[in-house]
Amino acid sequence: HGHAKCNFTAVDIFTGKKLEDMVPSSHGTTVPIVTRTEWEIIDIGEEGELTLMDEGGNQKTDVNLPGVPENMAQEIRDAWNDGENQVSVTVQAAVGQEQVVAYKKDS
Repeated sequence: HGHAKCNFTAVDIFTGKKLEDMVPSSHGTTVPIVTRTEWEIIDIGEEGELTLMDEGGNQKTDVNLPGVPENMAQEIRDAWNDGENQVSVTVQAAVGQEQVVAYKKDS
């Protein structure tokens, strides 16, 4: 008949989409390694490409403004105000993907 099964319900950390999976309880499952790093915005390109710098002076240019949630990209642009303000972003990385998940305007 049936073996015990484990039901998993999760939320995608990049899109907010709800996902479900069912795994036999006798099997293992994988868990992603998630990292979060803080970066300061140096520049925002016309297409939303970000130039970022960390505390050590290292630059990062392979991240764009976020598409999710819908209004965050414009909020970050407004907060940064063409470089008038100092704005930091939190970049979350997992399973080969990176995305800005939070920002704060430094006073």
